[in-house]
Amino acid sequence: MKLLNAITFAALTGVSAVALISTRASAGIVCNSDGDCWHTQTDYQYQPSFGLTVHPNDWKWNEGEKHAWREHKGKGYWKGGSWQTF
Repeated sequence: MKLLNAITFAALTGVSAVALISTRASAGIVCNSDGDCWHTQTDYQYQPSFGLTVHPNDWKWNEGEKHAWREHKGKGYWKGGSWQTF
C-alpha cells in the first residue's frame, strides 16, 4: 500500500510540474510602434489605445526590421522610451 501511495504521489507531482511549465510556455512577445519588444508571462488584455501588438512566444522579427528587446519586470508597457505601469 505504501508503494502505491508513493507512486501516486510521484505521478501527481510530475503532472503538476508539467502543468506549471506549460503555463509559462504560453508567454507572448509584445511590441510597440517604436519597435520596443518585451516578453510577457501573462496574457494581458492591453487597451487598444496603447498601440501594442501581441505576438506568440516564438515570434521573430524579419531581418531589416527595426526592433529591440527591452525587458522589464511587472505589469506595463513601453511608451516613448519609458516604462508605463498599470
